[in-house]
Amino acid sequence: MTQGCGFIALIGTPNAGKSTLLNSLVGSKVAIVTHKVQTTRTRITGIAMAGDAQLVFIDTPGIFTPKKRLERAMVQAAWSGADGADQVVLLIDAQKGLDQGTIRIIDALKKNKMRVIAAINKVDLVDKPKLLALAQKIQQTGVFMEIFMISALTGDGVPDLKAHLAAGAPEGPWHYPPDQIADLTQRLMASEITREKIYLKLHQELPYASTVETEAWHEKKDGSVRIDQTIYIDRKSQKGIVIGKGGAMLKSIGADARAEMEETFGCKVHLFLFVKIAEKWSEQRSHYKAMGLDYVE
Repeated sequence: MTQGCGFIALIGTPNAGKSTLLNSLVGSKVAIVTHKVQTTRTRITGIAMAGDAQLVFIDTPGIFTPKKRLERAMVQAAWSGADGADQVVLLIDAQKGLDQGTIRIIDALKKNKMRVIAAINKVDLVDKPKLLALAQKIQQTGVFMEIFMISALTGDGVPDLKAHLAAGAPEGPWHYPPDQIADLTQRLMASEITREKIYLKLHQELPYASTVETEAWHEKKDGSVRIDQTIYIDRKSQKGIVIGKGGAMLKSIGADARAEMEETFGCKVHLFLFVKIAEKWSEQRSHYKAMGLDYVE
């Protein structure tokens, strides 16, 4: 059989389930998944094999109306990911239906004359009559070639979507080795792992005011690796929250991050975390490069 390789962008509003779907399609965790919106900041690429087709998935940041520089960079990354893809999947939250954010995305797709695939997600949480009515509304927009009903969390319907995407992959050589599941550098993956642990533990106290950068990566003779990371925060008052009483919170974040890094990288990890105050860090060009984003003027 002829080899195929397709680039597929997953787009949608924040918290539509794109990262959960990416992990389900790849069969392994490659993207941050939390209950907080806007957790994906960069274009995280996951790679999956489906028969003789290699599927390269681009998990884009959620598309919303941006107000700050970081938000503008995230939305630009999402649209540029869609522009360069062979196929585009728009995730629609079955519970929210065609809300304002999704309608804005559909209008933009119409304007750019893009025909895409709709994946109605979280179908396990909605009654069948409501789902059928939503599918009919989606069909009437004229933007979608196919509509799939899935649950990214349970995996229901995901194999059918994956098979359809594989059938639509253009003929051509694979871009990655067949056993590779992500196109993230290890440094960026390590930063994402720690950032996820901060979100999970401090989502109420520290919603989006932090970023994590891997400053040093040193492989030791015994096969282990030393990773030095800096957690950047906006204000002095946040430092105590991240560190916690007697350093307890920082230790807890570090322990969880280290455990996942050891599982991900397959070696013993010595993780050292530092907390720095960098007022208006989201306005500084250097941090965008570390996040894999373009600095938007």
